[in-house]
Amino acid sequence: MTRTDAIALIRRYYDAFNAGNAEGMLACLTDDIEHRVNEGAHRIGKEKFREFCAHMGDSYREQLKDMVIFANDEGTRAAAEFVVHGTYLKTDPGLPEAKGQTYVLPAGGFFDIRDDRISRITTFYNLNDWIAQVSK
Repeated sequence: MTRTDAIALIRRYYDAFNAGNAEGMLACLTDDIEHRVNEGAHRIGKEKFREFCAHMGDSYREQLKDMVIFANDEGTRAAAEFVVHGTYLKTDPGLPEAKGQTYVLPAGGFFDIRDDRISRITTFYNLNDWIAQVSK
């Protein structure tokens, strides 16, 4: 895979995210996807990722904007920086009560790519910033 192909793959993944298309996101992943979320669980496999997407779809409505995607020359690693514009819809256990609060949060993702698919996703954001925004 080339750097250009890797960038296109990550763009397809995030375009599916912004469209609320979990199946489109899953189509970009290897079967043994490793998914690491900031301050969250470490998941392995498409079924665990599908469960995560269902939970997120119930609890949050998010759009990622100001996307910048980078990749290495070999097309095996990539990164994205973006701003999350979201609404907190349903209380997530251990977090503040959801009342339809909105938030704007800088975030980033890091990726490994294998066999033309994403094999690892690691997402980072400032959880304390998010908590402060939804606690107002």
